[in-house]
Amino acid sequence: MSQIVSESRNSAVHRGSVAALVVAAGQGLRAGQPLPKQFATWRSKPVVRHSVEALAGAGCDPILVVIPEGAEAIAREALAGIAGVQFTTGGVTRQESVRLGLEVLAGLEPDLVLIHDAARPLLPAAVVERLLGALGLHRGAIPVLPVVDSLAHIEPGDVMGAPARREDLRRVQTPQAFRFGAILAAHREWEGATNAGDDAQVAQAAGIEIAFVEGDETLHKLTYAADFAPSLPLVRVGTGYDVHQLEEGEELWLCGVRVEHTHGLSGHSDADVAIHALVDAMLGAIGAGDIGQHFPPSDARWKGAASDRFLDHASKLVAEAGYALGNADVTIICEAPKIGPHREAMRARLAAILGVDIALVSVKATTTEKLGFTGRREGIAAQAAVSLLRL
Repeated sequence: MSQIVSESRNSAVHRGSVAALVVAAGQGLRAGQPLPKQFATWRSKPVVRHSVEALAGAGCDPILVVIPEGAEAIAREALAGIAGVQFTTGGVTRQESVRLGLEVLAGLEPDLVLIHDAARPLLPAAVVERLLGALGLHRGAIPVLPVVDSLAHIEPGDVMGAPARREDLRRVQTPQAFRFGAILAAHREWEGATNAGDDAQVAQAAGIEIAFVEGDETLHKLTYAADFAPSLPLVRVGTGYDVHQLEEGEELWLCGVRVEHTHGLSGHSDADVAIHALVDAMLGAIGAGDIGQHFPPSDARWKGAASDRFLDHASKLVAEAGYALGNADVTIICEAPKIGPHREAMRARLAAILGVDIALVSVKATTTEKLGFTGRREGIAAQAAVSLLRL
């Protein structure tokens, strides 16, 4: 029998010693990794290290990690530097691996134990608190979440059968928490029976009442290759800066707009200093280097080229990286010419090249109060900042 336990009933429980048993003895073949998924790198760390660090931070001691035969070296490397971690070899099934781990812990006589699957790397401290609190009233507790999708039975021949009542179902997660003596006895009684899906099944078969506590969506189990794909941030930011010299006899192009002036900017392309800064900002935001790497001045193809080609290229790279422009902000630094009369045309031109609404593009100008090379009208500088939003 199971019941939901409210957090308020869990707050004043004397817990005693808490051990953790991390099940990391599987092969994880569906994840498509070159080694068992629990030792593969995920978010810059081995998968197993994430949850072991969380359990250590929650005060679990000892922490026993059940590993495949012959994996001790890679396991020790994955968990190097974490105090209180021990290892033992697992069995053929998950249930056997847990039982073998519990037998090792039995010699240390913990009061409580958290049994956790290594493939669930993100373990919120609040879930651990709820589980341990529930053990003040029950011999076992598990984290669960509601089922939000519609469910149906699939009959032979891929025929949709009667719908399942999702109101009666819960998604079960780990860690699962138990009073140690109770779960050890339950696993010993299970010996010789069929494999168990989780420890709550073993516990209930032994007559242990299991309490439900609220789980967490972040306790997602890594299972498939897609789970190991790089996780792109929601927002990325880049900045760019460029300078070109003013010379007589050159055309002056700024933000893709030709501006009438006594001098123009000198450079291998059309020397549009504002677009160059913007291109660098976009490339920087996706970690794709700078404009010189993509359009080297040594390449004759870019001699006198319109800089809108560079901006169009950067825009395509941003899209290929899985992002869209959030906004672009360009500042032109010069004493002359006056930018104000051309600002809206510049915004419109940049928006057209980028394929975005003009509201996402800002162009402004400032001077250096006649200081430095821009103040002496020797050149024009520009800086740009962009934000990119994940598609």
